[in-house]
Amino acid sequence: MPPTLADDALAEPLLDRWLDDAELVAPRAGRDRWLREGSLLLRGWGEPHRRYHTVEHLHEVLAALDELRSAGHLDEGQALVARLVGWYHDLHHDPRAAAGSNEQRSATMARDHLHQLGVDDRVVDVVEAGVLMTAAHEVDPAGRHTRVLEGVHDADLWILSSAADRYAAYRAQVRAEYAVVPEDLFRAGRTTVLERFADRARIYRTAHAHARWTARARTNLAAELADLRS
Repeated sequence: MPPTLADDALAEPLLDRWLDDAELVAPRAGRDRWLREGSLLLRGWGEPHRRYHTVEHLHEVLAALDELRSAGHLDEGQALVARLVGWYHDLHHDPRAAAGSNEQRSATMARDHLHQLGVDDRVVDVVEAGVLMTAAHEVDPAGRHTRVLEGVHDADLWILSSAADRYAAYRAQVRAEYAVVPEDLFRAGRTTVLERFADRARIYRTAHAHARWTARARTNLAAELADLRS
């Protein structure tokens, strides 16, 4: 399945967003290097084997971060760093990889690429931590840069709270991305993943997402889990 027309339509505005952020975090790199990195990022997100972890997902993560910034959870600087995490968190995605491997590879790529652009080490450290956090979606409440990590955590899980038609499409995209996995194994693995979120006392970490997204997320999770167990 080739990239969709929706993916193509999102690529140009996403590149514009990247160029704006790159100018803020790597002002000395210059437009040619910002553009090369942005093009590399979009090629990664546009790999033909992807179905869910595509530019659509990237767009949705960035939109969710915008919502959290508007709600006051992230200030401008924190939102900028969180967006960098968003750009790199699924840059490497192989559905056949061992658990955590994709996030480790993506975190390494983020560190290497941002260093090459001249991004401050302190920012690179937070981006790396944010990418690694998305493997298990656990945020240490006593850790450093908690607000950024909580924002990324919730933005990456926004999809659980999406409207019914988008959630149905998401389910189909995930199944297509893992098409090589036999149905019984997919159902078992997907059930385990979703139960981990459904069983949490609190799915989302930020006050805004907890108040605004939780009800839909629990409805979607319950419906999918019922289907998986049937």
